[in-house]
Amino acid sequence: MLILIGYLVVLITVFGGFVLAGGHLGPLFQPTELLMIGGGGLGAFIAANNGKALKASFRILPRLRRSKKYDKALYMELMALQYKILAKIRRDGMLGIERDIDNPQESALFNEHPKVLADPTIMTFLTDYLRLMVSGSMDPMEIDELMLHEIEAFEQEAHIPADAIHKVGDAMPAFGIVAAVMGVVKALSATAADPDQMGVMIAHALVGTFLGILLGYGFILPLSSRIERQAKEVEKVLQCMRVTLLASLHGYAPQLAVEFGRKALHSQERPGFSELEEYVRESKAGVGSA
Repeated sequence: MLILIGYLVVLITVFGGFVLAGGHLGPLFQPTELLMIGGGGLGAFIAANNGKALKASFRILPRLRRSKKYDKALYMELMALQYKILAKIRRDGMLGIERDIDNPQESALFNEHPKVLADPTIMTFLTDYLRLMVSGSMDPMEIDELMLHEIEAFEQEAHIPADAIHKVGDAMPAFGIVAAVMGVVKALSATAADPDQMGVMIAHALVGTFLGILLGYGFILPLSSRIERQAKEVEKVLQCMRVTLLASLHGYAPQLAVEFGRKALHSQERPGFSELEEYVRESKAGVGSA
């Protein structure tokens, strides 16, 4: 929804301002220039990327509709789940959670937090490192190093489509200039045209520069920025789980380990200390009655 709102604001302010200044929209409608600019950008996009980057770019477009997937409610659920897991480890030992992490879909512990259970990225990261903790064959520093490597790999992979789309956005003004130059060449080639016709053709040619800049900075580059923001949100979730698990491995109590995770969150989504403590207390009561 925010993407559509932003695009509408761009269109209304740019074209509305042009009309208010006394301009007419008719001369701006140049399908052939749109074909040259859009086709040139698409061709450059295909030529500049391999199959993996192309698939990643097209695969991520449907996910742009989600504007608030990682919100405060999900973070609260995630930290409550981590508290329950760590409390169960402290109470029953590492082997006490083996059945839960081997089959999370049938685990009562995980099913109490459906938002977390429905996120494959969170579940894969959390269960993989809990399995390593259960195995007991790696020390905390080794597990931390492995988590950092995985987060770094995720960051690099997530930025592939953002980088590919960003480069296309940067190139659109140049393709606009190409379309404009071709329009000028067409106008100057019409030797039989009178000055009025020549002026119209030159004006139509200059629309190419306008369209290239508008498409690049008004439509394509914002998509790249949005992809980067969404990738950063996922990275923040992974960092939250990393510091929580690492604190537990260093011997901190579950409630303190969860506090480490809280500090890793952005301030806008981070729950307050008392709010989290109350939420954890409720989770603790649920664990005690289980």
